[in-house]
Amino acid sequence: MAIYIDPPLWPAHGTHFSHLVSDTSLAELHAFAAAAGIPERAFDGDHYDVPERRFDELVAAGALPVEARMLVRKLISSGLRIPARQRNKSLKMPLQLRWDAIMPGHDALFLDLLDRWSEPHRHYHGCTHLLSVLESLDLLTEPADPPHTLLLAAWFHDAVYQGIPRQDEEESARLAEDRLSDAGLPDADVAEVARLVRLTGDHRPEAGDSDGALLCDADLSVLGGDPDEYARYIAAVRKDYAHVGDADFAAGRAAVVRRLLELDPLFHTGRAKELWLDAAQRNLKGELE
Repeated sequence: MAIYIDPPLWPAHGTHFSHLVSDTSLAELHAFAAAAGIPERAFDGDHYDVPERRFDELVAAGALPVEARMLVRKLISSGLRIPARQRNKSLKMPLQLRWDAIMPGHDALFLDLLDRWSEPHRHYHGCTHLLSVLESLDLLTEPADPPHTLLLAAWFHDAVYQGIPRQDEEESARLAEDRLSDAGLPDADVAEVARLVRLTGDHRPEAGDSDGALLCDADLSVLGGDPDEYARYIAAVRKDYAHVGDADFAAGRAAVVRRLLELDPLFHTGRAKELWLDAAQRNLKGELE
């Protein structure tokens, strides 16, 4: 019985991550993570994702450092590994843990949102994007937790997605107003969630709107990925618009990129600028070359 951790080699959200696994049982893994103060939301089906700043601390707590290939072998041998073909399905667990932390007892609403984010026409705007936005909010607000209205806005910000700018955000905001009112949230909270969702239509929060800035920055964090991450993002966006011809897509995408480059600022919080701004500008300009 042992807990293993690989080197922090996996880039995401402006830092690098290690994987923490057990060679015996998920119960052992969860117990170790809880004792180490790793949040439940970091669990991803068969492992925990942990940022590099915690690597030495976790090794000192008893995790055995191994090369990435060896960690995968340990996980496969344990019978706990989730195959790649099932990985997208495995997002349900980390997403449900996050949902239960802010809306316990509202399973029907969670399943409705999960179904929406899992619609077959979504490639970029799917569950992976939702989880990425939630993780980005963690990075932008740590060590504090993001406000619950901000987290709910992340859950609803692309809940309606037909690839129609502004209309999607407006319908998502109205969905939030309807569903969260039915769930019994105070009117002020419902209004704040809807307001934040609408902001993702143009990513232009007003000065002093700290939660609006956080949500907009988290939503655009993908722009600051490394070259491989950014290439996957572009490929997924292209699939989202598979019904559009190549010439029209290229023209439309160029217009979107120019609009993003014209945003001043592109990112609003100091932490987001530190994590993603340089790479985002490089990636966006590279699309126009």
